[in-house]
Amino acid sequence: MTIVYIISAPSGSGKSTLVNEVRRLVPGLDFSVSYTTRAPRGSEQEGREYYFVSRPDFTAKIRKGEFLEYAEFDGNMYGTSRRFLREATQRAHDLVLDIDVQGAKQIRQQVTDAVSIFILPPNRQTLEWRLRNRSQDKEDVIQRRLVTARREIANFGEYDYILVNDRLEQAADELRAVVQAERLLRAGRELTEEEKRLAVMAERCRLVNMREWAQRIVDSFLDGAG
Repeated sequence: MTIVYIISAPSGSGKSTLVNEVRRLVPGLDFSVSYTTRAPRGSEQEGREYYFVSRPDFTAKIRKGEFLEYAEFDGNMYGTSRRFLREATQRAHDLVLDIDVQGAKQIRQQVTDAVSIFILPPNRQTLEWRLRNRSQDKEDVIQRRLVTARREIANFGEYDYILVNDRLEQAADELRAVVQAERLLRAGRELTEEEKRLAVMAERCRLVNMREWAQRIVDSFLDGAG
């Protein structure tokens, strides 16, 4: 049965890099490319970062029930097409969804056994540094993203797993462990020594074991709010 992995994170947390890495490391993972009404930015390509559609086309898809979830952000619509889940199921693959907190809530209501993973930056200062160094965004855009990040990370308690992306290699290993451990849990067979190691690594990332660390990160955003 197809496992749906919901992955959320504030902008600048390195989510896209981690998703690409785990897809490289773990076979049988499909990725859902979202639809959006916003214009392409920089080197973005149709069908790679997003499917770019007009607002009337997006609205028509809503009417036809084509989205698992959709939301409006910064004046633009974003949505996850149901077809990716159908196609993954047909191929006997699992599906990774890269979506925000609002979309994740909608998905969990429809796919009740979905696995949800929240990726956090180590603190506010690191996130701000990443936002400033990855693009040419104006100051007001950076500040707005920091405010949005503070609002989003306050929802970490709704997720099954918490990953802190301090060192990319470690975070990628942890994400791979979570994906593979969930598969192993559902396989219901005796684990090899390597599989047990992955299961232990994944267990350390469960919300119950990460809550205090995650709360300290949330507090760093409150302290830096000015």
